[in-house]
Amino acid sequence: MSEKSKAFKKVEEEKRLSERIMTAIPGFRGYKEKELRRETDRLIRDHLYSNLLEAKGALKEVYQMLVDNRIIETWTGMDRLIAKFDRVSERIHHAVYGYSGFFDAVKIREDRLDRLIKFDSDLIGSISETASKVQKFKSEVAGRKFVEAKTRIEELVKAIDELEETFNKRKSAILGVMEE
Repeated sequence: MSEKSKAFKKVEEEKRLSERIMTAIPGFRGYKEKELRRETDRLIRDHLYSNLLEAKGALKEVYQMLVDNRIIETWTGMDRLIAKFDRVSERIHHAVYGYSGFFDAVKIREDRLDRLIKFDSDLIGSISETASKVQKFKSEVAGRKFVEAKTRIEELVKAIDELEETFNKRKSAILGVMEE
């Protein structure tokens, strides 16, 4: 069973339990809704992280093909590109939750939390586009088309820089939804 399937199964099991609890404990519904939002935030970021790791793995395969074919002028650029993918993917993976718990010092207003979740989900499109560029690059190199390799590396560096810039705005989005 995949990690996503396990996570969704766990959410469903907790949902059934929470439905029983909601009927017995007044006020529990609001608490559980907050927890589901937090879980949604985590699931979105896990999805983003997984897609970036997959793209990084493809880049490592491209790098190996470039080394095997002695396309020396690409090696430094590939090193830097893979390092950027690693840094951005880890930042996304370890980003703070968009929802704060009851006892957290910083509170995030519930009515604006959905905006933050939308912000995170919009990153899916950017990462999908970047992953498509990686796959195109991989196909070219696998087909021994090395002429555009340096250009593709530069395009991917730009794409991951833009993704990181977009992700950096997430902190502002969080600060924009914090309660005073």
